[in-house]
Amino acid sequence: MLRNCLRLHSRLGHSLSAPNVCPSRQALKGLPLLNGNTKLYSIITERKKFYEDVSISQGDGGMFEINLDRRKLKTPGGKLFKAPNEALAVAVANEWDTQKDTLKFYSMHLTTLCNTALDNPSLRSKDQMITAALKYLETDTICYRVDEPPSLVELQNNEWDPVLNWIEDRYNVVIGSSTSILGPEIPQATMETFRQHLGSYNFWSLIGLEYVITQLKSVVLALALIDKRMTVEQAVLLSRLEEEFQIGHWGNVEWAHDVDLYELRARTAAGALFVQFSSESSTVKRKLMQD
Repeated sequence: MLRNCLRLHSRLGHSLSAPNVCPSRQALKGLPLLNGNTKLYSIITERKKFYEDVSISQGDGGMFEINLDRRKLKTPGGKLFKAPNEALAVAVANEWDTQKDTLKFYSMHLTTLCNTALDNPSLRSKDQMITAALKYLETDTICYRVDEPPSLVELQNNEWDPVLNWIEDRYNVVIGSSTSILGPEIPQATMETFRQHLGSYNFWSLIGLEYVITQLKSVVLALALIDKRMTVEQAVLLSRLEEEFQIGHWGNVEWAHDVDLYELRARTAAGALFVQFSSESSTVKRKLMQD
């Protein structure tokens, strides 16, 4: 169905006049989920699928809309769903297109991030978002080290130090690490450097970046991922290094571990894609819509 998106876009254009629809709102009011300092709309239920075709169309101001059959998608807050570019619109449309008989809203991470950007339920400014994101630098996952057992100390040094050294060189800052429960003391100059860097992101991209930071509990790993220094799998593994070490020694409930790992990968990947797509200024080639 999605491969016909652009064809439907050309055929339907702005002639869609059927009532707008907000599936998540009809199923359940958008419940706010506090994820660190980021409030994201999260639907905790499922709903029977009510549409057949998914398409996109370009609306006013160059924004792209999602059409479910002949109805326009809306946010939980009642706004018309609009993506800033075709790349992100296609990705969101794909989330709706790949749903089966039941809509699993909790798995539609890009849709949720778009809803958050459009509704901004916490009414936060960019400065507030940056301040919230930087708080994670003070408690960054890879900055907190253990002093025993020796095998875990060695593992942390071998796996985390290269990333820490990279980001310090990349941004010409000092971060450091510590075995103290208080963590390392981050210099004010470092905080200001990252504040300026985060300020270079647009509002939508910053929402995605903050989401990745909250998933990994690490500014360092999030920036390394966005900078394509590492893959999603590597970033997630490094964020769970101590947990994976303990599991290796004491075992785990295999299915529960796998579910947690896959869900974290999915959320992290979605956040990274959201940053990339939100920064995309050009439209997607038509051939990307084909199988």
